[in-house]
Amino acid sequence: MIRNVAIVSLSSGIIGESFVDFEVEIGRKRLEEYGLNVKFMPNARKGMDYLKAHPEKRAEDLLEAFRNPEIDMILCAIGGDDTYRLLPYLFDGNELADAVRDKVFLGFSDTTINHLMLHKVGLRSFYGQAFLPDLCELGPEMLPYTRAYFEELITTGTIREIRPSRVWYEERKSFAPDQVGAALEGRPDHGFELLQGPAVFSGKILGGCIDSLYDLFSPERYADMPLLCEKYGLFPDAADWKGRILLLETSEEKPSPEKYREALEYLKGAGVFEAVSGVLAGKPMDESYAEEYRQLLVQVIDDPALPVVFNLNVGHAMPRCIIPFGVEAVVDAEKQVVRFED
Repeated sequence: MIRNVAIVSLSSGIIGESFVDFEVEIGRKRLEEYGLNVKFMPNARKGMDYLKAHPEKRAEDLLEAFRNPEIDMILCAIGGDDTYRLLPYLFDGNELADAVRDKVFLGFSDTTINHLMLHKVGLRSFYGQAFLPDLCELGPEMLPYTRAYFEELITTGTIREIRPSRVWYEERKSFAPDQVGAALEGRPDHGFELLQGPAVFSGKILGGCIDSLYDLFSPERYADMPLLCEKYGLFPDAADWKGRILLLETSEEKPSPEKYREALEYLKGAGVFEAVSGVLAGKPMDESYAEEYRQLLVQVIDDPALPVVFNLNVGHAMPRCIIPFGVEAVVDAEKQVVRFED
């Protein structure tokens, strides 16, 4: 049972900006209504400019949250695009390895990079939701599908299985205060899609936002990111991917089919598709390029025997489930379920 939750800003410092104060209070209230004690770590609300300039302070918050024996869960505020800059402050002196304890860590998007950091030091983590996008949802309540998985995590400390959502939602067009209480309209969803390969496969899931994985290999966004990630051995080698299931989902940037192809080719060049037991791909936000992504997964992987399941409700498209990393999973696309062994 989760009692004490620490909120960290490991990428963007947006929750420290005054224009989102009303959203932060919505999220804080919802957490407290669950009976949770909420602690914003010392630097989490210092704003975008400060945290952009001080990655070491973001790292300090993460380390302190792990070291504090009273904290049960570390909840990421939101994603961003430069959490890789924490690497020297977490690994030069084995700081992260020395600090980690078996706690619930939840985040998605750029937090993909933090999940890889935790994987590197042997800690299981949870992918798929974050404080500002989910707990601070402007509607009258959290999105029901999203809420169900969050409630399961805070009451049991784990996720037993995920099934498809019956509906999906377009991205909210405005986050202004006048949107508080405005419900999103759901559209019918159609479940998990088996693109190729056997319907049943298993392995421990790892991966995340394909945009972040792309930046691990490409200097297009930050010239030093591939260099730093290589220096610290952040991306698992092919042997580490052996038998795992690769999770991929796309960000709000809605990468073009050309960029999606290039990202898949980076992963292929790293030997990932030869090693894994299957691939899970999330529903794209607003279903952007969904058909192109389906085709590219089949074309680039170029191995009809490798199972590929598309349209999971995870990551940037709403609503969002939560996927445990580092836990044995069994995917059954025919029965429309992914089950996790504790």
